Amino acid sequence: MKLKLTAAAALLALSAASGAHAQDPLKIGFIGELSGAQAAVGKDQLDGFMLLVERNGGKLGGVPVQIIKEDSQLKPDVANQVARRLVEREKVPIITGISFSNVMMAIHKYVTGQEVFLIGSNAGPSQIAGEQCSPYQFITSWQGDQAAEAVGKYAAEKGYKRVLVMAPNYQAGKDIVAGFKRYYKNEVVDELYTQLNQLDFAAELSQVSAAKPDAVFAFFPGGLGVAFAKQYAQAGLMKSTPLLSTFVADAITLPSIGDSAVGLVSGGFWAPDFNNPQSQRFVEEFEKKYGRIPSNYAAQSYDAAQLLDSALARVKGNVADKQAFMNALSAADFKSVRGSFKFNNNHFPIQDMHVMQVAKDGKGRLNLKTAATPLKNTQDAYHDKCPLKGAS
Repeated sequence: MKLKLTAAAALLALSAASGAHAQDPLKIGFIGELSGAQAAVGKDQLDGFMLLVERNGGKLGGVPVQIIKEDSQLKPDVANQVARRLVEREKVPIITGISFSNVMMAIHKYVTGQEVFLIGSNAGPSQIAGEQCSPYQFITSWQGDQAAEAVGKYAAEKGYKRVLVMAPNYQAGKDIVAGFKRYYKNEVVDELYTQLNQLDFAAELSQVSAAKPDAVFAFFPGGLGVAFAKQYAQAGLMKSTPLLSTFVADAITLPSIGDSAVGLVSGGFWAPDFNNPQSQRFVEEFEKKYGRIPSNYAAQSYDAAQLLDSALARVKGNVADKQAFMNALSAADFKSVRGSFKFNNNHFPIQDMHVMQVAKDGKGRLNLKTAATPLKNTQDAYHDKCPLKGAS
């Protein structure tokens, strides 16, 4: 009798342990810029992602999740260290975030080579859209050229004959300039590349003044955009030379740039004035929770959370079946803030690209207002170089 009771107790203990193990949260790594001049970009990505996680009571796809946050500090070597820590020590099957393309290029091969799913919610360098693509990458933002392509087409349609372009000297800057020139076939007066952390643009703005272009096209994200736009206005150029941009003017930078930004043109995949129900809900909940207008960084990271929510539900949390989870991610069965959403063969979105202008919204705040949609249902320029064929 005693032996039977002991055996029963052991089975009960084993059952309880198994039940506790089944409830262990799924670990998801988040890597972003969470300190320094570009911290606002990573913070908006993190806040957009956590908005859905917290709405769902700490779950995605009905599965409890633990979000492990890591700061890459905009340093590729640091990003490598934190990626390895997440994969090797924390055993995460999923990593999301990734703010800058130099960080993405530093960790992409390692993470995907470990068969860890990389759900990128900002950086989209041309290499991983093309020959270096991986079946384990799923990008919910855009390929780096795309917003600039829309602005290039817009500039050509506006009749600007001579444009000067400016960007930081790193992969995203080069991709964005390439994207602009792909659709803008008139004269590019000059291409000025600055250091990635450069905040003083006096020398470059003197060159702009001397060149007298019809317009300037510039890409400077986060804190760089604030410094650049302020100095552009202080130099008197905002009134004389139209400023066309990608990611200079957004919800992060506009409060700091101020009223001089009114009329500034920006390209992108989404703006807070989108009138579909899922975007309206996102904007309303984000503003209520965080007390500020969401940027595109928050929107595309919210979509990353929605993608995971849908895919984890499909596989009932079983990410160990990698092919099934890959298929669930490829299906992209969620309602994006941008409207329709589907993945191309390289697991980058096929999507509309818009041009917005800075204006005052109904509450008197500086905001982005959709002005045109130069590119509809567009694929990135590198997808045909990716060896992946259609959905996984």
